[in-house]
Amino acid sequence: MTENRDNESVILTQRPDGVPSPDNFAFEVRSLGPRAAGMIRCQTLFLSLDPYIRSVIAGNHLGHGIDTGDVVPGEVVARIIESDDQKWPVGMLVRCHSGWQQFCDQPAEGLSQIPQALSRPSLTLSILGMPGLTAWAGMVSIANVHEGDVVVIPAAVGGVGAMAAQLARRAGATTIAITSGADKRRIALETLGYDHCIDRVDQDLAEALAAVAPQGVSVYFDLVGDPTLTTVAQQLAIGGRVVLCGLIKDYNGNHKTMGPHPGLWITKRATVSGLVVYDYEPQRAAFEQEFIPLAEAGDLVANEEIHEGLASAPEAFCRLMRGDNTGKVVVHVDS
Repeated sequence: MTENRDNESVILTQRPDGVPSPDNFAFEVRSLGPRAAGMIRCQTLFLSLDPYIRSVIAGNHLGHGIDTGDVVPGEVVARIIESDDQKWPVGMLVRCHSGWQQFCDQPAEGLSQIPQALSRPSLTLSILGMPGLTAWAGMVSIANVHEGDVVVIPAAVGGVGAMAAQLARRAGATTIAITSGADKRRIALETLGYDHCIDRVDQDLAEALAAVAPQGVSVYFDLVGDPTLTTVAQQLAIGGRVVLCGLIKDYNGNHKTMGPHPGLWITKRATVSGLVVYDYEPQRAAFEQEFIPLAEAGDLVANEEIHEGLASAPEAFCRLMRGDNTGKVVVHVDS
């Protein structure tokens, strides 16, 4: 049992209407009461900001939501600072869903140990965490990308896109990024090693895609929804594979993806699969075992956009939902 502790936190003050604004959130210092028996107290080191949180705070993400006044949810890397459980000693680094706050009390079943071989703990929130596992599920398990494939990835420099591109290239595929702006184009081509990059703002997507993929698209890893989904689907090769994973364009509530007509899928003899990363959680350990050594050896690139301090989370999240981020968005909360 412990005494009260001041706990910095970010709460939801009002549900966003369209693109979120920092005014939808508030920074507060709340009292964290005594630690209950059996609970483990953790201090947040890194906080992951992810597009799906926009639908959570709207109350329509896979049936989950929060109320105004609640701490905004989110996955974190944390250090155990108080524990009576020998399996979870003080000082151990863990991953948990404590949300946008400095401290939290978690049951043991809510914790996952950070692999000791990982020298940069934040990577377990990016290419070696949920985004990386999502990319692996889409590229390897579902699409079975192989040599000769032409793979198109929108949101190309974010956490999922960065890992998906590297997995596709390791399999011998040609990779095409869809992004916007000079900074993102440079990251896609120079840092992440995409073979081609299309600027969805400055270029006509259909024309540009036809130029770099004249034989059609083998695999489209959809993270954004329409209009990109329909445009790329129209240029699938016969037998193309489509992995439906995200709807960034829809999350702000001012757009609704309708998707291609089913006749297009039939004409292309396409395979269309939905991906929910939670289904692949049992395979996380095997994923980490394979890819942590590659990351530690420098064979995988983590494109992280790090913001300093918990108070920076609202604006960083809004940047993400405006599409202004240039990598996987992580907040460095404490050391």
